[in-house]
Amino acid sequence: MTVQSSEGADTVGAPGAGVQALRLIGRVWAWLFLLALIAFFTATTPHFFDLFNFQAMAANTAIVLVLALGQTFVIITGGIDLSVATVVISLIMQTMVGYPLPVAVLAGMAGGLAVGVVAGLFNGFVVARLNVSPFIATLGTLGIAQGIAYVLSGGPPVSIQIPGLGALGNGFIAYWHPTFGFSLFGLPEGVTGSEMRNVQSFIPLQLLYAGALTAICAYLLASTQFGRHVYAIGGSAKAALRAGIPVRRDLFKVYVLSSVMASLAGLMYVLRYTGGVANSGDALLLSSIAAIVIGGASLFGGEGRIGGTLVGAMIIAVIQNGLVLLGIDPFWQYSAVGAVIILAVLADQAKLRIVR
Repeated sequence: MTVQSSEGADTVGAPGAGVQALRLIGRVWAWLFLLALIAFFTATTPHFFDLFNFQAMAANTAIVLVLALGQTFVIITGGIDLSVATVVISLIMQTMVGYPLPVAVLAGMAGGLAVGVVAGLFNGFVVARLNVSPFIATLGTLGIAQGIAYVLSGGPPVSIQIPGLGALGNGFIAYWHPTFGFSLFGLPEGVTGSEMRNVQSFIPLQLLYAGALTAICAYLLASTQFGRHVYAIGGSAKAALRAGIPVRRDLFKVYVLSSVMASLAGLMYVLRYTGGVANSGDALLLSSIAAIVIGGASLFGGEGRIGGTLVGAMIIAVIQNGLVLLGIDPFWQYSAVGAVIILAVLADQAKLRIVR
């Protein structure tokens, strides 16, 4: 009879230092990639490492990030949500010209959220009740939504002429002027004309909106029973059902949450550009999914974090901004984002092999 010492068993069962190092790299590779991109563009472009440029990137990232937040829940369950098209907010606010700004914004937000809830319930019904593939279900909803959007808007962009609307989407939390001092949510009193060139602005309002929504979603995913159910469904929907988890009900919640976040992203888009267009979500959709995958969420479900989605969105923003500063044709941004998606999927597969 052969007896194996406990020391030998521990040695065999424990992963080696090399494997542990690879696992660590697999968890933090997105952050390392982000730092490498920042270093590269800082060295190759003169204006990349600049406060104004960083704030512009943050404002542009905010919309993609909010859109990606809701989709993170969907992808963790093993699904995907492609139905992000809406122009309802712009059309509602266009009819509110002459009303006070808060009334117009609240009306647009209420209409957008109502449409988002209906779309989410429809997606949840088709996926959870009719057992249709999430890709097919949400692709169909995307086609329906875009068709309705084109019919309602007529095709051209919908412009909104409401005074002060652009300030909500392009303003900053804090301002400072060497003569007139410091102020919050508006220019310092007395600043006019040429003096506006000397105003320093800090923290875009878009970043404030996205930060609040990110905190809420991070809490839901990491600290609530609903978040634990999302991971369980993504790991194995059948096992979750056997464990007593209401899989269908939670899938309804996931798709409604994704649609609601898409509506809020649409509202932020309208505030930033004072208008909307029926196909505005096409480019944002690719970037948002890329951000989630780059951030470590598995397309097979069961894995993903809001923090990962955040760093993924930052990587997309840095790539797009850096290519523009290098003078590269903006259309190459789509190719660059697609290449990074493939890289992220390869990294995810390598991580799975390492774990096994």
